[in-house]
Amino acid sequence: MSSPVSSKVRVRFAPSPTGMFHVGGARSALFNWAIAQQTGGTFVLRIEDTDANRNRPEWTEGIISALAWIGVNSDSPHFEGPLMQSAQEAQHRAAVAGLLEAGHAYHCTCTREEVIARTGDSNRGYDGHCRDLARPEGLVRFRTPDEGATAVDDQVRGLVEFPNAAMEDFAVARSDGSPLFILANVVDDIEMGITHVLRGDEHLSNTPKQQLLWDALGKTPPIWAHVPVIVNEKRQKLSKRRDKVALEDYKAEGYLADAMVNYLMLLGWAPSGDREILPWSDMVAEFAIADINSSPAFFDVKKLRAINGEYIRALPLEKFIAEGEAFLDPSWDRKVWAQLAELAQTRAAVLSEIHNLVDFAFLDEPVFDEQSWTKAMKEPAAELLAATEESYREAPWTAEELKNRLEAVGTEFGLKLGKAQAPVRVAVTGRTVGLPLFESLEVLGRERTLARIAAARARLAS
Repeated sequence: MSSPVSSKVRVRFAPSPTGMFHVGGARSALFNWAIAQQTGGTFVLRIEDTDANRNRPEWTEGIISALAWIGVNSDSPHFEGPLMQSAQEAQHRAAVAGLLEAGHAYHCTCTREEVIARTGDSNRGYDGHCRDLARPEGLVRFRTPDEGATAVDDQVRGLVEFPNAAMEDFAVARSDGSPLFILANVVDDIEMGITHVLRGDEHLSNTPKQQLLWDALGKTPPIWAHVPVIVNEKRQKLSKRRDKVALEDYKAEGYLADAMVNYLMLLGWAPSGDREILPWSDMVAEFAIADINSSPAFFDVKKLRAINGEYIRALPLEKFIAEGEAFLDPSWDRKVWAQLAELAQTRAAVLSEIHNLVDFAFLDEPVFDEQSWTKAMKEPAAELLAATEESYREAPWTAEELKNRLEAVGTEFGLKLGKAQAPVRVAVTGRTVGLPLFESLEVLGRERTLARIAAARARLAS
């Protein structure tokens, strides 16, 4: 582990309140949170709310709520905010005025059509036509260097050089004086004393422009670190139009916060000793920007499910019972749920699966899943069910005895227990996959179990 950089480290997380909370944003927030805690520094939450047409107050509340769910708590001494970008407009406008006065920026009235007409190239950027015309109005462009390169010392990617000749004079403010994102972002970081900017790789292309702005405003740029893009199984960048990316959706499906935090921290970074499941305190102690991998990080839902299942099984039973209740039908008997909870805890990978694992115990009759029925009810299912019904009629109603009796019935038909229990499971629960069968039968009781076996036999005979 690298030693803490400084006790005055200030990192920031700066989302826009324009939609659900992206898992990529959650990963960036956690990386920043780990740095703040590790160094005794500060995590600044800045809401970039200047896009009035897309911003909604509920999205801001959603950001704060989602951060709290993954442990980035506003009551922590390491937390500052939320600070609103819109409150910084005076500072933004002052920075624009300062750039104009110092000759680092100029007004431009060119339209896109005029640039194309002059250059004959629709793919070319701005040609610098207004650089020395002393326009009194128009949008404001930053004067980029004509020669050399802007070098970004990135803590993840290393030294990255951007040829200045390939960088157009980019706009920093609209014609009405209101700042654009590229400038507002820099001014906010300066005003808030940000020392480290740790963010997604998609922002790397903006970094040379922002570094030039830091220099022009007379400030030392922060330490840059751009974490790898997150991709799906096809190695495509995660997209909200194609992939499930909202943190809220995973929470609603029954992923535990600790499991999600653990998994997100592994997207581009790995702890020592080939460990994958470890507490947050260990991750904070070990996390180092230098150890972040620059390669794209695969969001493996199967791995996330597996990790979540491990966290579910590690819950104290009482907490699992409480967590699982939210995914049950409100009318279901909580005493029966408590009897089944320990069994469900061994099977559920996400809490939303609990409903289908235990519904057999609350419904008047089991669900009918045609695929499960077709798979399980093959010869000699009818005869085996009849023999099982007879054997269970006077059996001591314990899981061990029910198992022994079905095993004996299966032997009569030349079937091992695994094959023999399939038609019984579907007859009683409606599905081929579920909780441990014999413990489930014990909870369900003799009368309901026998009634369901009889009903399955009648369906087979019809």
